[in-house]
Amino acid sequence: MNETKFVENPVLDIEGATQRLKSVVTHTPLQLNANLSRKYQCNVYLKREDLQIVRSYKIRGAYNMMRQLSAEQLAKGVVCASAGNHAQGFAYSCKLLGVKGVVFMPIPSPQQKNVQTKMFGEDFIEVKLVGDTFDDTAVAAKSYTIAKSMTFIPPFDHPDIIAGQATVGVEILDDLPNFTDAQLDYVFLPIGGGGLSAGVGTYFKLKTPNTKIIGIEPEGAPSMQAAMQAGYPIELKNIDKFVDGASVKRVGDYTFAICKNVLDQVHLVPEGKICTTILDMYNEEAIVVEPAGAMSVGVLDEYADQIKGKNILCIVSGGNNDIARMQEIKERSLIYEGLKHYFLIRFAQRPGALKEFVNKVLGDNDDITRFEYIQKHNKEAGPALVGLELKSKSDYVTLMEKMKTYQINYNEINKDDNIYGFLI
Repeated sequence: MNETKFVENPVLDIEGATQRLKSVVTHTPLQLNANLSRKYQCNVYLKREDLQIVRSYKIRGAYNMMRQLSAEQLAKGVVCASAGNHAQGFAYSCKLLGVKGVVFMPIPSPQQKNVQTKMFGEDFIEVKLVGDTFDDTAVAAKSYTIAKSMTFIPPFDHPDIIAGQATVGVEILDDLPNFTDAQLDYVFLPIGGGGLSAGVGTYFKLKTPNTKIIGIEPEGAPSMQAAMQAGYPIELKNIDKFVDGASVKRVGDYTFAICKNVLDQVHLVPEGKICTTILDMYNEEAIVVEPAGAMSVGVLDEYADQIKGKNILCIVSGGNNDIARMQEIKERSLIYEGLKHYFLIRFAQRPGALKEFVNKVLGDNDDITRFEYIQKHNKEAGPALVGLELKSKSDYVTLMEKMKTYQINYNEINKDDNIYGFLI
């Protein structure tokens, strides 16, 4: 359990960070998105941090902090803990500065992020896979740092990290006059540990205090919301690790001290909805984003009434999505949209029971995507795992009515997380 520290708002050297990063990071595009603007009847701008050198904003904070270390500190080397994006920014910064770095990453981290970290850091980086979550990894990394007399570069909870992330906001306001004279009414940004929201939120409240800052968290890892409700950062016992770039058990002390004052709202988005957004952005915009990068766009429909006719900005970061995850992403999306359902069905022990199910219970557009008997022996006497994909969400009601009419003995796996985790 991490000890809670009550800290005051730190002084952020945003101007200094801007100068240090000017020749290092990509000034990423601010784009007015026609499709989203039309859909929500407002001006939707995307800040494309997925096009950053390391495909996320994380290099900003990492380099800004490392650039200010003493020669002695740099000579001893640096350490970080990361689910992937901070690791890549850290690795690239090590290469630029010619510094030895050790990266601790959770064992379940997408392989793509592991490979990219080594690519950006080259011979300056050593990667250690430790623990199941970022929080487990961070404990190991900090112990290693102390033992080796190195310097720990945190992913979010340090004033220099926060100031570096704030430069995203500097670029946004620098570029906005090229699009419109009106100020931004809403900014939607992802929250993991809180570094981006603390930095960008601080800058916007200084420059455009009427802009509403909405922080978005994954439903399965609501660490900032929990901190807001408690009045201080608390450690969540369990989190859903699917949104690996934003799933932390505990937000930072510095980030919370700032966010409680600059965030107008913290909003949760279901993981399934994030998956739908990933697919929509790829299919409609040709934008490849990881789960954390899709969160800001994924909540716009829930704010449709408030944002109508307004100027809206979504920070899109990052773009480190492993293609191997796409099948899982599609599956989660279909389940969330009510189009994919799994059942354990015990068919009646009589001839024609399965045929009756297919011909009379299933609709013309219902598709069996999976069918297997659970028992290895005497299969026909045991339950069958049946996966169904529907053409429309409304077809579910008809399906359930026919299940009842034809007295189908079933358990709906979608509604039981434990069974779903075992079987699917």
